[in-house]
Amino acid sequence: MSVGRDADFMGRALQLAVRAADDHEVPVGALVVSAGVIVGEGWNRPIANVDPTAHAEIVAMRAAALQTNNYRLGGATLYVTLEPCAMCLGAALNARIARLVFGAWDAKAGACGSVFDLAREPKLGARIDVFGGVLSHECGELLRGFFTARRGPRAVD
Repeated sequence: MSVGRDADFMGRALQLAVRAADDHEVPVGALVVSAGVIVGEGWNRPIANVDPTAHAEIVAMRAAALQTNNYRLGGATLYVTLEPCAMCLGAALNARIARLVFGAWDAKAGACGSVFDLAREPKLGARIDVFGGVLSHECGELLRGFFTARRGPRAVD
């Protein structure tokens, strides 16, 4: 995939992240692309679904598996606005996602180089090509704005 095409798909993931924010969920959006076609989309829904596993990536991969009628998503690319956590990266590896493209780095729970680097862990067996930082400014700004609004203005010492 070209860098421009990755940015286009990340733009769609950002639109999905806005849907999460509109639902008062942490604004993360994700989509699965196979052969240049979006086969699954998702946004964070753990509160709405009362499901701690309803991260954007999981929701998108579940939709893609249903759409393709296959729990294996080999050859597909997962686009997500935030670096995946260990749970989501593990699911992507188990689904045999070929590529992972993410926007903002997650210094608190990122499993693709920020906190852990599970994508390169040889003991896991499965491999995934990871590309971070696509539209990172836009993805990061959406998250920062959400959390700033949630916390409210802070007093300055």
